[in-house]
Amino acid sequence: MKTLLTILAAAMISLTAGAQAAFPEGAWELYRQKFVTPEGRVVDDVNGGISHSESQGYGLLLACLAGDRSSFARIFGFTRTELLIRDDGLAAWRWDPKTSPHVTDINNASDGDLLIAEALACAGARWNMPAYTAAARQIARSLTKVALLKRGDETWLKPGVKGFAEKDRPDGPVINPSYWVFEAFPALVQITGDQTWMQVQATGLRLLDTLAKAKMPSPEWVSVKGPPRPADGFPAQFGYNAIRIPLYLMRAGLADRARMEPFRQAWTAGTAVIDVKTGKPVEPLADPGYRILAAAMACVLDKTAIPADLKTFEPTAYYPSTLHLLSLSMLRERYPQCM
Repeated sequence: MKTLLTILAAAMISLTAGAQAAFPEGAWELYRQKFVTPEGRVVDDVNGGISHSESQGYGLLLACLAGDRSSFARIFGFTRTELLIRDDGLAAWRWDPKTSPHVTDINNASDGDLLIAEALACAGARWNMPAYTAAARQIARSLTKVALLKRGDETWLKPGVKGFAEKDRPDGPVINPSYWVFEAFPALVQITGDQTWMQVQATGLRLLDTLAKAKMPSPEWVSVKGPPRPADGFPAQFGYNAIRIPLYLMRAGLADRARMEPFRQAWTAGTAVIDVKTGKPVEPLADPGYRILAAAMACVLDKTAIPADLKTFEPTAYYPSTLHLLSLSMLRERYPQCM
């Protein structure tokens, strides 16, 4: 296990070491100019102009991959003073410029915390900044204390500290598989020495493999009280959150063909939100930042070349633009044959 962890952690650091070529020329600058304010707030322009722990985490990770130390410092400065205000060391998930106080939901979002921690670990290694590494370690330890749920040999990542456990919902625990940022787990093990994060990874992969055997792309919200099923009160959809799952698997080098097949099959007629019960499209996803996810799967699994129009970057909306850059950095660094 130690050898595997060493290899995985080294791969993550290697991804950051060559980061000057992570994106097409000028791509990060275009993203930064459109979505990052001078004070370091990463703006979700389609969602009412709010910011959240996810957007801050993505901004930090992209800045580290781009080698942009000053932007990283600005984004982390905003994140630290405006969101990392909870008593447990995690980030409040939602910040609205139109309200006072700006934080309108103090609950955390565990994927945002993971992204922030991963990005801080990236920056600590890239720029030899022990303070960033220490901040990543603190977030990881806080997540271990309050956001993980141990049940038998399974270790689940709760989407938030409150609202998703057995005591909170009749169908609890409820989890969101897209919150498993698989590439982050080896990095957190490296900086904390805590093997629990590999148990979290194993639990997430077992869940996805179980769903794959049922030929089902993962729904957004899953009840794991018994056999996994779509959680009550949420659309049973492979939707805007869940489309990140194959990207996270590919970025982590965990794109097993059988595990990926339900995602690829779901998009045979084009990228779309999918009803997981019927397999039918609900809403098309035409933005290049969504289409590149399907193209990346085709290349990683079948060596199909990435279409030329997806190899370049022009910012559209915050979320698909973020996925586009994360996909391009992955393809350029991990799968250069695709480019």
